[in-house]
Formats: sequence, structure tokens, C-alpha cells
Amino acid sequence: MTVAQKTVVLDQHAIRRALTRIAHEIIERNKGIENCVLVGIKTRGIHLAERLANRIEEIEGAKVPVGEIDITLYRDDLTVKTQNDEPEVKGSDLPVDVTDKKVILIDDVLFTGRTVRAALDALMDLGRPSTIQLAVLVDRGHRELPIRADFVGKNIPTSSSEKIVVELTEVDDEDQVTIHDN
Repeated sequence: MTVAQKTVVLDQHAIRRALTRIAHEIIERNKGIENCVLVGIKTRGIHLAERLANRIEEIEGAKVPVGEIDITLYRDDLTVKTQNDEPEVKGSDLPVDVTDKKVILIDDVLFTGRTVRAALDALMDLGRPSTIQLAVLVDRGHRELPIRADFVGKNIPTSSSEKIVVELTEVDDEDQVTIHDN
């Protein structure tokens, strides 16, 4: 039996620096934060969105609205189900109408692009933003759809046999990004 190797590629300090850089890039690209809304994709995307909102508030001195979106029903590979074989929906929570807003969609890892596609569909069902931008902590490549991030914490090229695991203190009690060799 072989044991999977685990390598830390981002520690808590590197994650903090990456999010600070992304916050500055969001402000710069949007010429401030007017009409911006941060929307985290459940589960870890919402925690990253909240952290980005805090950094942006420290920089700009103003709050940016933060919401979360559940993409369960929009997935093309719906696998998470309850005991009665129904999808487990956790619900979306957006503090403002996204119509005519600059929405920055936030997720932990960009891989095939299918999660982002599902999030775009879910978001468009809630309104018509003026723009949608994508911020991710890690872009690992291997896209199956023509989707790319506007803001990336770190590009980590991987093989298809490797797995990227993002751990955040809000969910996992520590901040780190690791690569696991299977």
C-alpha cells in the first residue's frame, strides 16, 4: 500500500499575501469598489470572499457587499444527494440585487471550469450583472471549458493524478494549500 505524498504549496502567510494582492487588483481593475459585490461559491469561496472584503475595507475604508451562492442544482455532475436521492441544496444568500452590479465571483480552486460555469448560471438566474469577474486562490490548469480567472492568488500547474486541497481556518482549523500525489 502506498501513502499519498502531501506538499504544502501555500502556508497561512502566503494565503494572506495572495488575498491582499487580489484585493488591490480588484480595486484597481474596478477603479474603486463602487457597485461591486463579492460572491463566494460555497463552501470555501464564501470564506475567501469575506477575507477579501475585509482587506478591501482596510484599503478603501468602505465596505463591499458579500454574498454566497450555492451551485448544487446547476452542476452537470450532480452527485451529492440526501437519503431520499435528492440534491442537498444549501441556498444562496445575496445581500443586494446583482443587476447592473460588478460581481466578483470567488472560489478556492479553478480546475476544469465546470464549477464556475454552474456559478455563472446560478448568478444569471438571480439578476443581470453589468460584469462578472472571477477571483480564485489557486488556478491548477486542466480546463475543460473556456474559462479563465481575472484574479489568481497562485498558478500551480498539476498533473491530472494530483489533487489540490485548500484548507481554511473557518472550515478546517488551519490555513494551507497542499498538493497530494495519489
